[in-house]
Amino acid sequence: MNVEQFDFDLPDDLIAQTPLKERSESRLLTLDYANQRIEHRQFFHIQNYLKAGDALVLNNTKVIPARLFGMKETGAAIEILLLEDIGEDTWKALVKPAKRIKIGDKILFGEGVLTAECVAVQDEGIRQLKLQYDGILQNILDKLGTMPLPPYIKETLDDASRYQTVYAKTPGSAAAPTAGLHFTTELLEQLIAQGVDIYYVTLHVGLGTFRPVSVDNVDDHTMHSEYYEIDEVTAKALNDKKLAGKRIISVGTTSTRTLETVYSMYNEFRASSGYTDIFIYPGYEYKAIDGLITNFHLPKSTLMMLVSALAGRELIMKAYSEAIQERYRFFSFGDAMFIYKGEQHGGNNV
Repeated sequence: MNVEQFDFDLPDDLIAQTPLKERSESRLLTLDYANQRIEHRQFFHIQNYLKAGDALVLNNTKVIPARLFGMKETGAAIEILLLEDIGEDTWKALVKPAKRIKIGDKILFGEGVLTAECVAVQDEGIRQLKLQYDGILQNILDKLGTMPLPPYIKETLDDASRYQTVYAKTPGSAAAPTAGLHFTTELLEQLIAQGVDIYYVTLHVGLGTFRPVSVDNVDDHTMHSEYYEIDEVTAKALNDKKLAGKRIISVGTTSTRTLETVYSMYNEFRASSGYTDIFIYPGYEYKAIDGLITNFHLPKSTLMMLVSALAGRELIMKAYSEAIQERYRFFSFGDAMFIYKGEQHGGNNV
């Protein structure tokens, strides 16, 4: 399967540069792939599509201000993006320009408040950096770091909390699980009141999610691994939902990848943690989820392939074409889509 099959033309002015004033007032395209039906709503109407007994699974990772600007001891300017804590104050980081950083080189941030020494070189601009500092790293990052907004966002984010979900809890992500940005605390409370059960998993978003596909053939793409966790309470509850025939709806592709990783490994949900490099694209048979709330994704991205595996490539491309025609807002601060399998009522529903 060729990567070009997941390409589409998107006008630049449809790339959302800032979040809406009210999270849940973003638009919502619903895609019932069983009946090939598309509807246009606002996000708070998600209540009308979820029902009592559904399990809604959210990723509670928290974005850290992981983008840092510093300089080598020689004075050369260096930018890093902390990707993954691999223990003992050592991090995998994306470095720009990477060619300037070799083993033994040191980068100074905040006039030496934080120092990063390169201890290993990896490909694709990634370095392992040993951090040296006094105090608590999170506090230092809060002072020196900035939110690592995607490169297609050119505007400054006035309120950093808008690049966090309202339920963000576990620090560690280099990017937000953006499908969750549409939820407000009030909307979640309303869903609980109508009988929707809410559960949390953790996947720290890193290169695996947003690294572009650089090969022509989908089969040749290799995903970077990302850390995930699912606890005992969530695993048991989701197994009970499966046995009872209830729907499991994931919020975001990161929640989806966590659930599919665990279910594919154990043929059930199980309390576990580790690293996943699962790559979901057409031909993959979903085992864990029954529906997906997600944003609109970049052309030729692994996320386009993931949603196409659920609803079918042709139907996804049709939905995207309609979203562009209706002038939906795209990408991280954009609008949302709910992909689900509606009840079939016989006859030809195409």
